[in-house]
Amino acid sequence: MTRRTALAGSLGIAAGAATTLPFLVPRYDRDRRPARSRVAILPASEYSNKLCGVLWEGLKLFNLNVTGKTVLLKPNLVDYIPGAEINTYPLLIVAAVECFRRLGAKRVTVAEGPGHQRDTQLVLRATGLDQVLKEQRIPFVDLNRDEVTKVRLLADYSRLKYLWLPRTVLEPDFIVSMPKVKTHHWSGVTLSMKNMFGVVPGVKYGWPKNLLHWRGIQQSIVDLVATVPIHFVIADAIVCMEGNGPLAGSARRLDRIVLSDDPVAADAICARMMGLISEHVPHITETAKFLGNMSLDRIEQLAAPVTFPPTPFQTVQDFEHLRAKAGLSPAALM
Repeated sequence: MTRRTALAGSLGIAAGAATTLPFLVPRYDRDRRPARSRVAILPASEYSNKLCGVLWEGLKLFNLNVTGKTVLLKPNLVDYIPGAEINTYPLLIVAAVECFRRLGAKRVTVAEGPGHQRDTQLVLRATGLDQVLKEQRIPFVDLNRDEVTKVRLLADYSRLKYLWLPRTVLEPDFIVSMPKVKTHHWSGVTLSMKNMFGVVPGVKYGWPKNLLHWRGIQQSIVDLVATVPIHFVIADAIVCMEGNGPLAGSARRLDRIVLSDDPVAADAICARMMGLISEHVPHITETAKFLGNMSLDRIEQLAAPVTFPPTPFQTVQDFEHLRAKAGLSPAALM
């Protein structure tokens, strides 16, 4: 049964602002939190053909049932800057396609609507992704220019009420968010939930999806992921980005892939792996109230345990408060 619950004022960070502002009487459609969530942190030290084997062993831990289902992979393809680690690596995307095909998926599609580069084909060619997609006969859809449908939002943080969303995002049975783990100069972090900004079509909302920024990035993230479900997460944390992300930061290695059946749990764990306090990220804290779990006592860790790095990821000055103190353990934040 659907129930609407008013939330008390919670702090969010408006787009491009350092000052925290209260969400305006935020609402969500219902409490969808699972009793427990699962996360697997897998070691992966290089981008190579070995990724398929690593990912396959990790996916087996979840016993996913995608037989006969349509699967959509949503990587992070924001732009192309030579030498910069800003996009989900093509070999990981192809490995995911192979694994879901092996699991019996009826069809696996890759789709993205880059937030900065208007020429999606340029990003595909420059990263080499177009070639491997063609070689493996993997369909790709440009979400910035796909056919759209008006959809009522299932949360009311941004006060947008509706979004025009691509048909390709609304039709699949199983959506996988594949973010590149990075800090972000406007949202603090960009992980599996922020990655979903790419499903909002640029032809209607601009670049970099301007309307969502004007209505508040944190608020828009919550509304979007409440409406477009993320069924699974495969996060590229092999080479990440710290500092002035998502484009102008510096490479930072974690040598990990993070899998999860809960985007809130995935983002909370990824933030902690970055040495950041996930409880200080408004969109993670808000979605943990109705969409998923961020507390470690409700997250089953199927592989390696989460640990803070010796030195937290660098952030822009506005988000220095996210960085954990040296020696702090994730358990201390439960």
